[in-house]
Amino acid sequence: AARAEIASWPGYAATPLVDLPGLARALDIAALRWKDEGGRFGLGSFKALGGAYAVARHLIRILAARGIAASGADLAAGRHAGATRDVTVTCATDGNHGRSVAWGAERFHCRAVIYIHETVSEGRAAAIARFGAEVRRVPGTYDDAVRRAAEDAAAHGWTVVSDTSYPGYTDIPRDVMQGYRVMAEEAFTQWNGPAPTHLFVQGGVGGVAAAVAAQAALRFGAAAPRLVVVEPDRFDCLYRSAVAGRPTPSPPGPDTLMAGLACGEVSILAFDELIHRSSAFMAVPDEAVAPAMQALARGLDGDPPVVAGESAVAGLIGLALAGRDAAAAAALGLDRASRVLLFGTEGATD
Repeated sequence: AARAEIASWPGYAATPLVDLPGLARALDIAALRWKDEGGRFGLGSFKALGGAYAVARHLIRILAARGIAASGADLAAGRHAGATRDVTVTCATDGNHGRSVAWGAERFHCRAVIYIHETVSEGRAAAIARFGAEVRRVPGTYDDAVRRAAEDAAAHGWTVVSDTSYPGYTDIPRDVMQGYRVMAEEAFTQWNGPAPTHLFVQGGVGGVAAAVAAQAALRFGAAAPRLVVVEPDRFDCLYRSAVAGRPTPSPPGPDTLMAGLACGEVSILAFDELIHRSSAFMAVPDEAVAPAMQALARGLDGDPPVVAGESAVAGLIGLALAGRDAAAAAALGLDRASRVLLFGTEGATD
């Protein structure tokens, strides 16, 4: 359903799967391909697939409860704008998800209030506001912004459209993750030749990694590639949760360059998927971010240059570090025959 809806939107096209043989040689693996989400619907990241789709699904459910059958196309055409303009959606964001929710609210004719925390740049705030959303900055971290959005939504009768789930709140995050699965299915369809052996995917709250895991299981069954979840070592809630066997927050610490992954608490839906389907969890340092971005931008050994945002390179960093560690490489079956798919989840951020 998500694939059919999103494919019907104006401007939809599968984002490129970029072959990087030069970087593969540098990392001593057989193949490396990069799913480049920088051009997704002009919003700069894969999150365009999730938030906007969840907004549409929410409005369709509201209208259905009133006896009105509506499609995403009906909403976009404004056929029910008289009813949907009274609906307010909200979320917390460091930039990308809020931009998607704001874009969805503008596209499907409802109101959006987006919360950002204190270290989110003015450029990211402006990118959200240009879709007509009200942007509110709050003190503290991303997780503080999540709590503030939930509190204000409860007080005003708004609906939280979040990519993280928690007890009692799972339906809308599930819609968001179904949108993310479109990216994974595109990549698997675009992959030519023998299937990938490994997927290194960014962590955060776990939504995108879980979506990739679910789609890989559907596509490949028991032969699904090994999935490695990669987070900043300053925000490693998924790693800590995997070690503990239950959702476990990462302690407050310094901020990370990988702003889209600055999440201290897991999504319970995502963690339930990842604890069963992941081969490993990794936490990687900020010091590796700029070199990884630069290596992609230069284009090693004839590779096409790729513009990747800070959060997009976590998977590449995890691959490089695992490959340099003999024990890690052996545990993951990572060797010269490996074929690795990476998800470049964002382009230039601001």
